[in-house]
Amino acid sequence: MTHQRTIAISLLITCLLLWATMALAAPAATVTHLSGPLVAQTVSGTTKSLSIGSKIEAGDTVETARRTYASLKFTDGSLVTLKPNTRFKVEVYAYDKAKPKDDAGSYSLIKGGLRTITGQIGKRGNQDSYQMKTPTATIGIRGTIYVAEYVSPEKTAEGNPMPPMLALADTAVISDAAPFMVADAGGGPPASDERNPGLYVQVLDGLIHVSNGGGSQNFAAGQFGYTPSFRQPPIILPSNPGMQFTPPPSFGSSVGGGGQGAGPSGGGADCQVR
Repeated sequence: MTHQRTIAISLLITCLLLWATMALAAPAATVTHLSGPLVAQTVSGTTKSLSIGSKIEAGDTVETARRTYASLKFTDGSLVTLKPNTRFKVEVYAYDKAKPKDDAGSYSLIKGGLRTITGQIGKRGNQDSYQMKTPTATIGIRGTIYVAEYVSPEKTAEGNPMPPMLALADTAVISDAAPFMVADAGGGPPASDERNPGLYVQVLDGLIHVSNGGGSQNFAAGQFGYTPSFRQPPIILPSNPGMQFTPPPSFGSSVGGGGQGAGPSGGGADCQVR
């Protein structure tokens, strides 16, 4: 009887450990829209090809090809849409509806651009639990829709070579490519970005707080901003510096827009200044 009890307890502990492991490995986001090749590099260093329905985990670095837009839906309700030639990392992610104080969302825009409609992280519990890091500044939010684009010093897509898997896939014909080829100079490779290197931001709704070693600046809906390096403070620009965000129509209005004159999508936002 004692031996049977020991086996039963061992099985119970094993099941609990398996359950805990599965809980810890819960995905952070799911790929919901995709218009071309998309890959992710895991924490272990392996590279995996992604498709609609693929899961993104904390620690994954996601990279889009030259003509690829991709939307990632996070479990807190946030939506991140990546532009072509973008490298984006989910550094830290924790969200549990029952534990708002444990929220954590730390992301890195390594190169390229994105548009995000923020979710619950940063709007409940610790308001500083959301961070979007870039090479020149860190972005904090208060319930926001914003666009961020980092122009690297190379200024061209060729300045940062793609992973081999992505480069191979990028030559394939993709069914959803046509709608946004017009925005990419008639369907060819995107033209070189002639803007000065640095971080560019546009706020469509709500408010963001951009900070670095040189200072900080709040940006409200309708404003554009720029900072060239981590040592120079962010500044407000008088007009659109050339930011464009034109995902395929199939992505829907919730992820589109982002060019000059684009309005907010969705309801109101909590605009407390940090």
